Amino acid sequence: MIASMIARRRLKTLEHLLDRSPAVVMLGPRQSGKTTLAREIAKARGAAYFDLESDRDRAKLTDIEDTLGRLSDKLRR
Repeated sequence: MIASMIARRRLKTLEHLLDRSPAVVMLGPRQSGKTTLAREIAKARGAAYFDLESDRDRAKLTDIEDTLGRLSDKLRR
């Protein structure tokens, strides 16, 4: 119960921040739900999600212009 209350509060905060800024960084201890929450938000918004611990995602970011060009339909202007 408490975990879901915290998640809902964090979700509301993150959605507010994303309405104001195109990118948000989440920091916190391991296994605290950051990745799950970020993926849920990205899916709901049709947004791109990059996991900086993933070799594959980091490789995509080495050529940021190409990656963002492919994601132009998901970028806010």
